[in-house]
Amino acid sequence: MAIKRSPGPPADQPDRWEAQLRKGALEMATLASLWRGRLYGLEIIRTLEAQSRLVLAEGTIYPILSRLKDEALLTSEWVEADAGHPRKYYSLTNEGRDRLRLMAAAWVDFSNGLDQLIQPILQPEEVLQ
Repeated sequence: MAIKRSPGPPADQPDRWEAQLRKGALEMATLASLWRGRLYGLEIIRTLEAQSRLVLAEGTIYPILSRLKDEALLTSEWVEADAGHPRKYYSLTNEGRDRLRLMAAAWVDFSNGLDQLIQPILQPEEVLQ
């Protein structure tokens, strides 16, 4: 009896793959956005959009920030705003800085290796004879 396999995603759907890639990098990017100092949630989102092309909704970042705080990688504090409501600012802890350094080193190592593999694909194709 043959096992019927469900078809995989169509080859013309790189968007799903790209979304998974971005999702995998989101934790590191969130920590990296706080490297230079404290930010509140919307500032983190704007930093990610401006510097990493990660576009996300407000509802996406807050569960990540909460989990990173639970892991003692971040601290948070409420700060009164000059106008409007108080804002919750997030900062890296020493443990968060250490983890981010490890993550960044692993990312650079991984991406450098992958770059070597994919660079020939981005070059004009040579005619095979």
